[in-house]
Amino acid sequence: MNDLTIAPGPGIPGGAVIAAADLTERFARSSGPGGQGVNTTDSKVQLSLDVASCASLSDAQRHRILSNLEHRLDGTVLTVSASTQRSQIRNRAEARERMASLLCEALAPPPPPRRKTKPTRGSVRRRLEAKKRRSELKATRRRPQIP
Repeated sequence: MNDLTIAPGPGIPGGAVIAAADLTERFARSSGPGGQGVNTTDSKVQLSLDVASCASLSDAQRHRILSNLEHRLDGTVLTVSASTQRSQIRNRAEARERMASLLCEALAPPPPPRRKTKPTRGSVRRRLEAKKRRSELKATRRRPQIP
């Protein structure tokens, strides 16, 4: 099994590498396509990473992953499964891609807070003019006033 490489992105400018020793792969029989070999091959792949004991991550990265992915964790273990492909090799590659994208998203810093702004004077004027035009249009549909 090879190391898991995470591409550079926000929060990890140089990228990251998770050592193969920190990853655990399990195989099982997959439901779905597979032809005659569907009942004989273990093509489903479950890739797990214990975030709390991962030596490849810094303390700040570990804390950010634990807080951002708490709904996906079982204790401190992040598990990704892949069973869409017929072959185990392609499922292994897909599980690694999913794990890398999850970790990349979790390591990204939160977006900057939104700064409240007032509507511009021109947008307020355009909104009021549109309301006036709509009101005049509806006024032409009414019955004429008889004095």
